[in-house]
Amino acid sequence: MTSTPGLGSVPLSRRLTFRIVAILSVVMCLALAAIGATLLLSWQLEGSGAAINDAGSLRMRSYRLAFELESYRQGHLPRAVITGHIDEFDHILATLQRGDRNRPLAVPNEIGIRNQLVGVSLYWRDQVRPELLRALDISGGAGSPFSQEHGTRLASLVGQIDRFVMQLEIDNARKTEWLRLCQVALGLMAIAMTCAVIYLLFLIVIRPLEQLSSAMRRLTVGDYAAKVAIESDDEFGEVARGFNRMASSLAGAHATLEARVAEKTASLERRNRELSAMYEMAALLNRASTVDEMTEGFLHRVIEVAGADGGIVRLVDPAHDVMHMAAHRGVSSGMTQRERCIHVNYCLCGDGARGVTRIEALDGSVPIASGCHDEGYNVVSVFPIGSGEPSLGVFNLFFRRAHIFTRQDIQLFEVLGQRLAVAIENLRLSTKARELAVLEERNLFAQGLHDSIAQGLSYLNLQAQMLEVAINDRDDESTREALTAIRAGVQESYEDVRELLNNFRARLGAEDLGDAIGNLLDKFRRQTGVAVVFHREGFGAPLSPDQQLQLLFIVQEALSNIRKHSQATHVEVRLEDEARLMLSIHDDGVGFDPAILDSSPENHYGLNIMRERAHRAGMELAIRPEPGRGTRLELKLAEENRQVA
Repeated sequence: MTSTPGLGSVPLSRRLTFRIVAILSVVMCLALAAIGATLLLSWQLEGSGAAINDAGSLRMRSYRLAFELESYRQGHLPRAVITGHIDEFDHILATLQRGDRNRPLAVPNEIGIRNQLVGVSLYWRDQVRPELLRALDISGGAGSPFSQEHGTRLASLVGQIDRFVMQLEIDNARKTEWLRLCQVALGLMAIAMTCAVIYLLFLIVIRPLEQLSSAMRRLTVGDYAAKVAIESDDEFGEVARGFNRMASSLAGAHATLEARVAEKTASLERRNRELSAMYEMAALLNRASTVDEMTEGFLHRVIEVAGADGGIVRLVDPAHDVMHMAAHRGVSSGMTQRERCIHVNYCLCGDGARGVTRIEALDGSVPIASGCHDEGYNVVSVFPIGSGEPSLGVFNLFFRRAHIFTRQDIQLFEVLGQRLAVAIENLRLSTKARELAVLEERNLFAQGLHDSIAQGLSYLNLQAQMLEVAINDRDDESTREALTAIRAGVQESYEDVRELLNNFRARLGAEDLGDAIGNLLDKFRRQTGVAVVFHREGFGAPLSPDQQLQLLFIVQEALSNIRKHSQATHVEVRLEDEARLMLSIHDDGVGFDPAILDSSPENHYGLNIMRERAHRAGMELAIRPEPGRGTRLELKLAEENRQVA
């Protein structure tokens, strides 16, 4: 799988985010520079305004000092007031020279302005201030030469202050113009930057998005030729390349869609045919009752599925290492006679008998399957019947034209062969199970004959001998007694035979277990006249037919033993049918000694038959005789051994 470059592969300098951040950073720096310039100019203007105010106040203070000095001469003003105002003048000059950040107050750093301020300060300090202090110390009258000189110097100081203030005002006016220009420039720059940002965003974001959106709309309506022009190497360029790759893939997929749909449809149809063949084969094999029906139906179906011209099913006879033809279709009578019985290693079929699938094209150049080639077949296939080695047999499919088996075809026919093998094995096992059941029933029937008929015949033989002796002795009374005994023995043997035949002819009807036991008890009551009481508790799940039949046989045998041996007048039967089943039969007859039963079990075939039937049905049988008080029989079926119908 090839990997396509992602957005992370775009160099940092080409990334859209980097460009946007760079543009915004430049705009922010220019804006901050313009704002800083205006702030600086406004601060300087504010400081210059304070300086103009203080410098302008120096002129007023100069006039006031001249007026106060005159008042002092006339004695109207104390000296301390004038010296205080002189100190204030000194303080203002000093503040103008060093500036005051708190007000703020600052004299521009222009050389001319600074020189003018220095000139004012020096003239005040060297010329005016000393003269003022000296004038305070002189007691002169008005109109003295000193007064005229002082006025001249004050006028000169005021002139210098005027020039200093004018320079401040000129500088302040110039800076005000600069402030206005900066503000205008800031506004124009904001407009220009906004237009530039809008243009750049349109160029690097909006237009690529519109192109991508337009291409997506075209692609949505089925225009798979839609492409996006790649105008940059940023993220939008990568997105455009990805979109173009996607559009190309969709165009290719759409171009091959019909072919792929047809391929998928054919695959689904083939799969449906396979499933249908498997289901039909399973139904056919389940319906068939003989191997011939299975093989004939199987061969007919696989020939239809494969489209073959003929086929054969062969079954292995492991006792003689041969394969017999069980079914054939579409082959000549000569081939049928020739290959009706072949050796297990014969030709290609021998590989199939070893569990190997073979498919061969016959052209006559290789000496294999020459008989099939002579029949005109172009392709011969051999599939094993079974999944292991050795297999139960093989089946062949013959084609007169070239035929190609796909991997799915081979798997299908191998699975069908396995299904046929399972069905044949199940049929054989079922046949063996039926044979075993017949043998077991014959054994039980033989035991019943020995227990009843054989003993009766032995008794009749003994009575016949006694009759012969009585006739020879001309003993009429003994003769009559012997005839009576023989007649009674014959009647009892007849009843035993009839009961035995009825028992082995028993079949399950539609009634449940309780009803079936009730019918047996009613029949026993009518035949013997013995009182019978039947108690039933619970209605558990129906038993399987085999378990219910064995239980009824046991009940019949128990009632037969009661009739023949117990001399009972009352019988009580109790059935508890819950998750666990328990059946008890109790009679009030003479009972028997268990020691005698253990010492000669061969004389009690009826009890042995009941035990065998109970064992076959997964039940537990217990017989508890009480000599002189009767016998109790208990039959238990645990929940885990219960088979539900």
